[in-house]
Amino acid sequence: MPIHFGTDGWRAVISDSFTFSNLRMVSQAIADAVASEHWEKSESVDPKKIVIGFDTRFLSDRFAGEVARVLAANGFTVLLAQSDSPTPAISYAVRNNNAIAGVMITASHNAPRYNGVKLKGAFGGSALPEQCRRVEVYINDNEEQARGPNLMDFQKAREAGLIQKFNPLPAYFEHLRKLINTDVIAENPQRFVADAMYGSGRGVIKAFLQGTGCEVHEIRGEMNPGFGGVHPEPIAKYLGALSSAVSSGLGNFGVVTDGDADRIGAMDERGNFVGPAQDHGALAEIPGREARHGRRGGADGFHHAHD
Repeated sequence: MPIHFGTDGWRAVISDSFTFSNLRMVSQAIADAVASEHWEKSESVDPKKIVIGFDTRFLSDRFAGEVARVLAANGFTVLLAQSDSPTPAISYAVRNNNAIAGVMITASHNAPRYNGVKLKGAFGGSALPEQCRRVEVYINDNEEQARGPNLMDFQKAREAGLIQKFNPLPAYFEHLRKLINTDVIAENPQRFVADAMYGSGRGVIKAFLQGTGCEVHEIRGEMNPGFGGVHPEPIAKYLGALSSAVSSGLGNFGVVTDGDADRIGAMDERGNFVGPAQDHGALAEIPGREARHGRRGGADGFHHAHD
């Protein structure tokens, strides 16, 4: 079955097309594309360093390790996240570590049976269309020439320093604190529900707000690769658990992140939901509503968090 590597990377059904064998082929093509003269490089970027992260899907950690083995065998130094992490944290790690590229093992908000690969450019965002096309060219070329992927033993790569595990969150939180005034949040702390939808945003919002006085009640934060039988997508039909938590008084409002925590939505005390495709000004209005109804907290901290 042909592998199509588009601008969103590659997604496929686990054990159908998304297999270890096919993933190694894709990883080799990524290594070839990044090493080629067609990949954008600059003096500030290490051309032999790549960051890898993964979400909470079935075997995502193992798949990430396999990508690392292929990249290490091609001479790259790999910074591999030590546990499941939000895609934005991996994107920032690419820039913060001056890496030439990043790989995120995730199928984002798709059904649990899927997994996938997101490719990041040196700037931290999604790889450019031409870069993605180059990966697909190498996939097809390697298959036509019967060139198998280079592969290195994981432990030997670790001992050689070619695979280094790291925690992307401390540096990411430090970066966020330059953008978000947590002192303002601490002056007017909120009480709310954080719904991780069993994704890699689990624990992250609560950890970031630690010390601000916010009371964060997290739901669906345990490891569950089946995502409770729903798509980990922050849209109203999958948010019965969040609605129940808010209506039962666990928080004055709710926030929700998708499977790899690069999408966010919010719900007010009446169950009205604002999704990631809607106006973020409406997201900022939800805590303000709580203030107008005489509940603890107000809008200021939330507004500053989105500035």
